[in-house]
Amino acid sequence: MADISLQGLVKAFEQDKNILDGLSFEVLEGERVGILGKNGAGKTTVFKLINGELEPDEGIISISSGKRVGLISQIPVYPKDYTTEDVLRCAHLRLDEISARMKELEKEMAGGADDKLLAEYDSLMASFEAYGGYDADTDINKVAAGLEISDEMRAQLFDSLSGGEKTRVNLARLILEKTDILLLDEPTNHLDLRATEWLEEYLLRFKGTVLVISHDRFFLDRTVNRVIEIVNGRAEFYSGNYSFYVVEKQRRFDEQLKRYEQEQKEIKRLTEAANRLQQWGTGNERLMKKSFAIRSRIERMDKTERPDMERGLKARFVEKRFQGDEVLVIKGLSKGYGDRELFAGVDLLVQGGERIALIGDNGTGKSTFLKLIMGEEEPDKGYIKRGPSVRAAYLPQVIKFRNPALSMLDLLIYEDNLTPQSARNRLGAFKFTGEDVFKPVCALSGGEQSRLRLCSLMKDDINLLILDEPTNHLDILSREWIEEALEDYEGALLFVSHDRYFINRFASRVWELRDGQIFDYKGSFEEYKQFKANTARFTEIKRKAAQKEEKPKRKPKPRDTGKLLARLEREIEELEKKLKDYDSEVEKYSTDYEKLLEIGAARERAEAELNALYEKWGELSG
Repeated sequence: MADISLQGLVKAFEQDKNILDGLSFEVLEGERVGILGKNGAGKTTVFKLINGELEPDEGIISISSGKRVGLISQIPVYPKDYTTEDVLRCAHLRLDEISARMKELEKEMAGGADDKLLAEYDSLMASFEAYGGYDADTDINKVAAGLEISDEMRAQLFDSLSGGEKTRVNLARLILEKTDILLLDEPTNHLDLRATEWLEEYLLRFKGTVLVISHDRFFLDRTVNRVIEIVNGRAEFYSGNYSFYVVEKQRRFDEQLKRYEQEQKEIKRLTEAANRLQQWGTGNERLMKKSFAIRSRIERMDKTERPDMERGLKARFVEKRFQGDEVLVIKGLSKGYGDRELFAGVDLLVQGGERIALIGDNGTGKSTFLKLIMGEEEPDKGYIKRGPSVRAAYLPQVIKFRNPALSMLDLLIYEDNLTPQSARNRLGAFKFTGEDVFKPVCALSGGEQSRLRLCSLMKDDINLLILDEPTNHLDILSREWIEEALEDYEGALLFVSHDRYFINRFASRVWELRDGQIFDYKGSFEEYKQFKANTARFTEIKRKAAQKEEKPKRKPKPRDTGKLLARLEREIEELEKKLKDYDSEVEKYSTDYEKLLEIGAARERAEAELNALYEKWGELSG
């Protein structure tokens, strides 16, 4: 049964320019669908049409009867005196109404109840329970904790929150409403890694229907099982997650290009034949008729359009030759503001060519740490020392230009001292071409400004590149462009990011900023996650073992416990090695979707077996 049906939607905001041009698709009950498309393709417009915020120029929108739709991109206006807590509790207005009516009935029934009052009361009680009335407070606390809405934030006036905080609170309210159909427009934009992972787990358990617009490729891989891409105002369908979409889109492109080239080859052959017959057929009616027939055949052919795919950047960083091993030496570094200490006693060493991801919850001080390295702020204690030949470049989270009224071309000519032709060449490498180079910098989107800043950084022969949320608010194509620009860079790279796809691609070392300390993990992001998962397992095993020790009666251990433990530890070690081999195979077969499914299933079996061994190890060692 379809929860959502769109048929022949047409929508235009400018005369003679349809952003949607006959868009049609259906979403079945319980499906999780990712909506993809370039910026300006009409993704958010589709959500607003489904939600009733906009009306289509043509077409039909059908929502399954009785289903409630919730849209996260729109933040409602609340009374000025509403706190965050009041907004969260708006999700339970229906419960409040039921509870108020139940109290009225209780008063009426105090003097004696008739069957009609009892029947209404029983019906209300059943509804109260069905909507989770007895767990309402618990649900609010769980969702608020998952999305990192602190007790202090819950007490604040909602109007005093930042835009990102309001989006988080609105997402929490939408989840608490237990909406049947969730429309999520960039839900992870203002979430850190922990909150994003919490949202993923929630969506995996959610029983309703989900449509999500997101540029977070890792998030899409985990949460959607189908992709709809909006191309030229119409829908193209892919029956898998984001990784499947990437492989399948390339396959379709290659297939269409091959078909196009074969058709062009055949058209060329037929055209040459028709031309020859025309030349030979002067005064020969039969040959002229054959020539005409061939030309008619060419005109009647179903011709394949030449496929078009956005090409990547031609830009590459040119890094300065590095002398020596030490890029950065950090000793006893401490920083705080007022009574709040962000971190203290940090000791770290960065060597040439390392690629380090700095991760942590929002507000822990990641951006401050980068500013200390760049000398934009001073530490309270300790020092940061750069190697003598280190030359650093910095891409901040908030991009600012000294002269935003300048055009892009003038910016590179006057601020970066390039010739007009060199400036045009560099801008072209970053996909700024034609008349676009004369646009003033202040008129560019956030993604375009990030791209322009990277373009400007490439003038330097740098060997230490520092990036603060380089992919934030960028669409998928822009993220891929930036990644391509960084791919061949061989200098040291230090970056803050919540984009797990980006972290996976570049990090060979992870710094986790937590509890005022930086925990240093030597290895990839996948290895870091595996280490964290193993640590959590062992912590749980120790907790269970400690609980068993508190019990007065315990079964005696068998005499050969030591041998059993040794055997289990060997098996655990072998399985952990096998999991690493599977990870290597994933990289090897990254474009073979069937092989990836096979590897994924085998990896899940191995993980289940490893968890069982951890449990046995815990029981014996406890």
